[in-house]
Amino acid sequence: MATEKRERKRANRQARLEAAIEAQQKAKRRRQVFRITLLVLLGLAFAVVYWLVAGRGSGDDEPAPTTTTAAGSTESTAAGETTTTTGLPGETLTGATPCPPVEGAPARVGTFAEAPPMCIDPAKTYTAVFDTSAGTIRATLDTGRTPQTTNNFVVLARYRYYDGTRFFRTDPSIGIIQGGGLSNTEDPGYTIPDEGGKFTYAPGDLVMARTIQPNSAGGQFFFGVDDAISGLDAQGTYVTFGQVTEGLDVLAAILATHQADPASNLGGAPSPPVTVNSVRIEES
Repeated sequence: MATEKRERKRANRQARLEAAIEAQQKAKRRRQVFRITLLVLLGLAFAVVYWLVAGRGSGDDEPAPTTTTAAGSTESTAAGETTTTTGLPGETLTGATPCPPVEGAPARVGTFAEAPPMCIDPAKTYTAVFDTSAGTIRATLDTGRTPQTTNNFVVLARYRYYDGTRFFRTDPSIGIIQGGGLSNTEDPGYTIPDEGGKFTYAPGDLVMARTIQPNSAGGQFFFGVDDAISGLDAQGTYVTFGQVTEGLDVLAAILATHQADPASNLGGAPSPPVTVNSVRIEES
């Protein structure tokens, strides 16, 4: 009897020991699962914070023009997807956009409900004359390769959309100056299709800014100022619709006043600021 009693005690001790070991292993597994879950949740939280802080900054996802970030994050900023109106005074057109008077609208229009119809004659020659606080720039517009883009620019200019805007961005790394608003977050309220590509870029080019998404240009543009703009050739998606015929020296002088902005992915801006007093369209 004593032997059987000792055996039962030994079996009970062994059972308790095995149960304790099993409990320890379960607890260890629970701790491991908890740690893994915590790491996953922290990783997701970091990803969300990163997206909120960095992913929304451009309009612009690359260092090219964009309208929300133009060339070079003209990504437009690069460049656009937003329908933010400018801080400048201006009227709002609702419904279909009528063709503006050739001599220009009596008051600035800042917001449009729809893209304009074809208002130009592609057989004619159109020249944009930029009157800026830094000097005059003239550019001949390309009605042959890019009639829709040229038409859009002419209509906006005749509605005085560009009056009082700024060259708000300079980026010597890609040799550009961007304008078309007070910042890269502004657009006329609509977008237009891309046309005429693929493009390579050279000094003197007048190019539409947009986001990294196709068919997202609106009203913003940029000038190619020096050979660094060829860095955009690999993209080749920004629509070139004009060529500077006078004032490339003015643009070079503006780019030389570039003031870097480490907090921005757009490069920086000219210092002092450069205002576009008006963009007049000559037709012949």
